Amino acid sequence: MKTLARTATALFFALAAPAMAATPPDTLVIAKNIDDIVSLDPAQAFEFSGGEILNNVYENLVQYEAEDMTRLTGGVAESWTVAPDGKTFVFQLRDGLRFQSGNPVTPDDVVFSLTRVIKLDKAPAFILAQLGWTPENVDEMVRATGEREVTLTIPENYAPSFVLNVLAARPGAIVDRKTVLEHEQDGDLGNAWLTDNSAGSGPFSLQSWRPSEMVVLQANPNYRRGAPPMDRVIIRHVAESATQRLLLEAGDVDMARDLTPDQIAAIEGNEDIRVETFPQAAVHFISLNQKHEKLQNPALWKAMRYLVDYEGMADTILRGQMRIHQAFWPAGFPGAVTDTPYSYDPDKAKQILEEAGLTDRLSVTMDVISSSPFTDMAQSIQATFAEAGIDVELLPGTGSQVITKYRARNHEMMLIYWSPDFMDPHANAKAFAYNVDNSDDHPQSTGTWRNSWLVPELSAQTQAALTEEDADKRLAMYEAIQEEVMEASPFIIMFQAISQVAMRQGVEGYAHGSAPDFVYFDRVTKQ
Repeated sequence: MKTLARTATALFFALAAPAMAATPPDTLVIAKNIDDIVSLDPAQAFEFSGGEILNNVYENLVQYEAEDMTRLTGGVAESWTVAPDGKTFVFQLRDGLRFQSGNPVTPDDVVFSLTRVIKLDKAPAFILAQLGWTPENVDEMVRATGEREVTLTIPENYAPSFVLNVLAARPGAIVDRKTVLEHEQDGDLGNAWLTDNSAGSGPFSLQSWRPSEMVVLQANPNYRRGAPPMDRVIIRHVAESATQRLLLEAGDVDMARDLTPDQIAAIEGNEDIRVETFPQAAVHFISLNQKHEKLQNPALWKAMRYLVDYEGMADTILRGQMRIHQAFWPAGFPGAVTDTPYSYDPDKAKQILEEAGLTDRLSVTMDVISSSPFTDMAQSIQATFAEAGIDVELLPGTGSQVITKYRARNHEMMLIYWSPDFMDPHANAKAFAYNVDNSDDHPQSTGTWRNSWLVPELSAQTQAALTEEDADKRLAMYEAIQEEVMEASPFIIMFQAISQVAMRQGVEGYAHGSAPDFVYFDRVTKQ
């Protein structure tokens, strides 16, 4: 491992040198801002960049794959059945699967992986906990019941599609129990070690992660489909989009992931580079922390909806990279509300504030990730909010700094984004419309809790939609919830992302789905 790490480091610095004209033929080199990574343990990782890395390192019982990202297929499991009562799921594991270590994949690994998430109770644990699993009952709910069989039990009768989508989410990744426990420290179930190591059965293994520098993935020779064409994937942390463009044009990287609209336009005539577009599920919004009395008036929320220059940003600084979208469930998915009732109207905003008696100037801080396009968006918001007497002080930080502050509820306003944790409307409804316990000592991985917005009635509607068996009625319930959040909530939802990826000619097979966990490197080839 140390020899491989030294080799990767040498390669990194070689790629940074101006004399380098091309990347190695067996290595995919990507320039991207990856400063949002906090951990690469699938039981803890909850950031965009970490999601795509883990998708290429681990497999789940069931998962989405590059061939068809709209259909669940078997990962570690080759088949499964659901009991008539909808509460028991039996999975048959593939025969002969091995982890990157060479250890066989067994039912005990599956049981350990799922129960480990619940017992560690890190940020993404709530996803699996939705199935009714707790540290006290999970050992009874998740059991090995045969040589290649695992049985999962849930206490509620949820739609099977919901349960399977939860299992396909990031914390459902299956880890190598033997290897992980060999690195356990003080009962942490291997959490510290898995922060920058891996123990999966996916197409790649994690060779190294150096914060604010790079991630290196190594092809896994034990992968069930055979080692991928690229022997190595290097994701270089390049915060500045202008630097990403220069590296791409020089041939020092194969792909640039964060170019601005102006930079995309500037490379259109370069015959060595092409740009591919991928619709994304991430919604971008302003959130108002209800811990602060000055941000609690619903009239303020409504006025702010008319102080965002949606079209101005979409046509300039976000051109080709975001579309106007004002509901929490992204367009393109069943049940999404696509109406956009709000537009930039400062006079109307002033009228709303005056009628509510909010005539004093308001000073508020807004945290923002210090990279494009977030800083440009924040400056636009700062300028337009000022027209109605709202003075916004911008607090820039790295992705990990901003997200950590958000999770601790230590912000006033925040410019942030959210992508579904699994492909079911409940994923975002839980995040934007559910909070029944607002206590500081009960942290939750939802936007409602992080903004201290207690909503018992809306939570009841969200829970009712989750258990509704009629598919059409269920979607209609989620549509009604979206409309209520659009009308009166401390979330000003503005845009839905579009990813523009610039790559060197000759790079083929790259797959980029609607969510960060749907990025695939295992089919990439270079000519």
